[in-house]
Amino acid sequence: GDARVRGQTGVVSERRGSYPFIDLRLLNNTTLSGEIGTKKKVKRLLSFQRYFHASRLLRGIVPQASLYLLDEDYLGQARHMLSKVGMWDFDIFLFDRLTNGNSLVTLLCHLFNVHGLIHHFQLDMVTLHRFFVMVQEDYHSQNPYHNAVHAADVTQAMHCYLREPKLANFLTPSDIMLGLLAAAAHDVDHPGVNQPFLIKTKHHLASLYQNVSVLENHHWRSTIGMLRESRLLAHLPKELTQDIEQQLGSLILATDINRQNEFLIRLKSHLDNQDLRLEDAQDRHFMLQIALKCADICNPCRVWDLSKQWSERVCEEFYRQGDLEQKFELEISPLCNQQKDTVPSIQIGFMTYIVEPLFERWAQFTGNTPLSENMLNHLRRNKAKWRSLLHKQHSSSRSNDHSGQVTGSQEQTLNEEETP
Repeated sequence: GDARVRGQTGVVSERRGSYPFIDLRLLNNTTLSGEIGTKKKVKRLLSFQRYFHASRLLRGIVPQASLYLLDEDYLGQARHMLSKVGMWDFDIFLFDRLTNGNSLVTLLCHLFNVHGLIHHFQLDMVTLHRFFVMVQEDYHSQNPYHNAVHAADVTQAMHCYLREPKLANFLTPSDIMLGLLAAAAHDVDHPGVNQPFLIKTKHHLASLYQNVSVLENHHWRSTIGMLRESRLLAHLPKELTQDIEQQLGSLILATDINRQNEFLIRLKSHLDNQDLRLEDAQDRHFMLQIALKCADICNPCRVWDLSKQWSERVCEEFYRQGDLEQKFELEISPLCNQQKDTVPSIQIGFMTYIVEPLFERWAQFTGNTPLSENMLNHLRRNKAKWRSLLHKQHSSSRSNDHSGQVTGSQEQTLNEEETP
């Protein structure tokens, strides 16, 4: 595995790639991870060149010889897109192509500049860019869903939420920086499989975190390791950096889907009692947690063309896990059986039980702003489209099934659809 260990005082040391039961490298056809580690080190030596290119791009200067070999049209389009980064129909897939796979780094540089964070925290631009490159490279591009483009998408959504008047009027520069950093790094080094898979294969991370928020703890600890390795915040008071590290952990750990009800019940209580005081740092932090949770699962609230791509990607990742489980004669996890769990049925369930309850409460918090209304409208339209596709699948399967019977899983899905 990757021999580099980011263990520093207070940070759990983790060696990646040591899987006692199943080697997750089977999920992709990469070369030996030692070789990958070497390539990463070489790439980081070039980070100043990357920074130089990005800084020119963000200042609107087209380099004479682009390091990314992009022509002027591409650079112009990327700059144009950044000018509309606060729009909800922002196409992160297009932006990733225009930046030659560097959507997360380019987006973060722009947003840190737009929000005045570089000046406020006196951040060194070269060091900042190097840190962003480290974060981007620690995502696995082989993952169909949990990759750097997802991180960029969540970061762009977080930017939109940070601009909601109900929240924006109270946010400090620290809140904004924490929100953007947590969004960017919330899934860093995601292996492309879920927590139950890590537990049943006796993965070392499951043991390390005692089967509790295993992936989220790993994302947080990896982020702290990169922050310390980059020395991005080394010039700030120690008490401040320790507070930033802890709050980053609190934000990233909130994205654990197993804690969904916990946060929803607390949010409902605050809204019903009208006792949120955003002047209070604790309440602001809680709403940043909710904002990150929304950003993390906002795909169903995007325009259909983008939402559909994300849905297909996440299901492809599920199916890969199911194939791996089948290969090693393990019980196939829920939603991971390509023969039984269709994309429409997975998405309808996800929207109904996870996404809708959260975004309805978020709309209540924001005061039904145009963005919140827009997201809920997309959510309802997208759900209707998936239902239509599901019924088409059922009609097709019935016509091919001479017995005219509906399978158990299809019947369950149909029943769930009727559940209010």
